[in-house]
Amino acid sequence: MKRVAIQGYKGCFHEQAARQFYAQSGFVPDIVECDTFEDLYRALSEGRADAAVMAIENTVSGGLIHNFELLRKYDRKVKGEVYLRIEQNLMALPGQSLRDIVEVRTHYMAINQTRDFFEKECPWIKLVESEDTAKSAAEIAEDGIRGVGAVASSLAAELYGLEILRRSIETYKQNFTRFLIFDDAVELPEAAVDKASLCFTLPHKPGSLAHILTILSFYDMNLTRIQSLPIPGREWQYFFYADIKFEDPLRYHQALSAVRPLIEDLAVLGEYKAAI
Repeated sequence: MKRVAIQGYKGCFHEQAARQFYAQSGFVPDIVECDTFEDLYRALSEGRADAAVMAIENTVSGGLIHNFELLRKYDRKVKGEVYLRIEQNLMALPGQSLRDIVEVRTHYMAINQTRDFFEKECPWIKLVESEDTAKSAAEIAEDGIRGVGAVASSLAAELYGLEILRRSIETYKQNFTRFLIFDDAVELPEAAVDKASLCFTLPHKPGSLAHILTILSFYDMNLTRIQSLPIPGREWQYFFYADIKFEDPLRYHQALSAVRPLIEDLAVLGEYKAAI
């Protein structure tokens, strides 16, 4: 059984992403719960986990900036990715109706994603922020708390024996989170690789970024994301995180060779198969 570290508790969306990625290998991962994303990396380095899954961006709330910094800080290569539709569900102990629920506990992001439902459908319910969506579900089940619900994944309801009172209550149905996979055991033939994540800095002069983007375009690189973060101690200079997709691995390597003399501190964070 492969031990996979996640930030959060069993039944959370990170576990759903892990199950989705490893389903192609025919097994259910053994989840290693971590309190923070830094702990996720520690679990890998200390041998408590064989692999890890980490959220990096969301189609509604944008990028997880701190996690981009962790990509540069820790020497772990990205070996895959997962796009997971985030479906929020209202759940409680079995045998209750929506009218029986007076309080709902969940993570603040889940509250933001479902506030419209509660304001329109059940305004009497008090929304209370908690540490984690799945942990809220687990505590309700373990303590037998009636009259209190949780907003979490359908996996959490299944694991903790809760009944889903309303499915898919998120405001935006096209709500997807992208997760990165860290697993050194994943080895792909070069022909199967069609995406790369890079980190680099640029000389502080006009047109430097535009020049790089022009070269990448010439080599048919599809820039799917670019994120800039300031470099501490260096005024007005930035790290750039870029994801590029390509059809021809040879053209990708040619593009890297072409831009390498023009950029500084280039780090290839991972080369992998893009999620569908």
